[in-house]
Amino acid sequence: MTESWKLSFPCTRLEAEALNEDVAELALMEPAPVLMTEEPDESRPTEWMIHAYFEGRPSKDAVATIQSLIPSAAKAKPILERLPDEDWVTTSQQGIAPVSAGRFYVHTSTNKGDVPPGAKTFLIEASQAFGTGGHHTTEGCLWVLDQLHRAGHRFHNVADIGTGTGLLAFAALHLWPRTFALASDIDPVSIDVAEDNAKANGVALGRSKGQLVLCAAPGTDHALIRRRAPYDLLIANILAGPLIELAPSFASVMAEGGTLILAGLLDHQAETVASAYRGFGFRLAAQRDNGDWPCLTLIKRPRHGHRRPIRATGRTSQAPGDFGTW
Repeated sequence: MTESWKLSFPCTRLEAEALNEDVAELALMEPAPVLMTEEPDESRPTEWMIHAYFEGRPSKDAVATIQSLIPSAAKAKPILERLPDEDWVTTSQQGIAPVSAGRFYVHTSTNKGDVPPGAKTFLIEASQAFGTGGHHTTEGCLWVLDQLHRAGHRFHNVADIGTGTGLLAFAALHLWPRTFALASDIDPVSIDVAEDNAKANGVALGRSKGQLVLCAAPGTDHALIRRRAPYDLLIANILAGPLIELAPSFASVMAEGGTLILAGLLDHQAETVASAYRGFGFRLAAQRDNGDWPCLTLIKRPRHGHRRPIRATGRTSQAPGDFGTW
């Protein structure tokens, strides 16, 4: 059996969220390592770790390449350890807890555990996505979606912008199975992952009611996204900066009275994000605090009288990988 090794570096949360398996430098390695990120201490939300799992001991050049991807770790000492002789993919996923939020239960193939009675399960492999999938932002969005359904809300046209692995779009389709649904991401690799995950979870792909259509786009800058507007439910689990930047674009594609779910921001950023959206006709309807990661629910106010047109580019400067979702 090939030796398995783990290389670890400290990093910031932003650096962790900017990394995914499609990093060009990693594609040149043979075999390419699997990257995993984690938040060791929830009381220190900006201090993360990145782990790279290798088949065989990584060379000095490979170690240097990984370190070069993490600016804050430029002077850090690499932590390199050989793992026991076992399946290295399974090893890389050990310690990842499944997510239970409302009626939803999300797990990998190695951590299914005891599924709560009546739960809707989704299989999302952590090796395919940013982070561990157990991030509080994902849990918060799933909980909000579940609560909206329990409160009797009905949606007919849903968009998940910055979808990552497609999970939140899958959840929305489960709750409202006759809706039109769209999921997009700035990173084309994420769209490939979302397509694979849809097939693994029995989510129908297509452009009809009850089906999910996928596209790669920065923000809402895609003909398909604009053509299917307006949306009565829009979900965006990314980061505070891109969320603020996308406020006019989201306002331009949302129906009056529509519901907007925002996540991926830290608690001290919530008011700044909410304020940005108030300027484009939204009101904050609810805020769910989940550790240091709040989830905001906003409603687009009906327009009365004359207002200046919203000038939105539809684009975002968000880099691929800048999402907080599973």
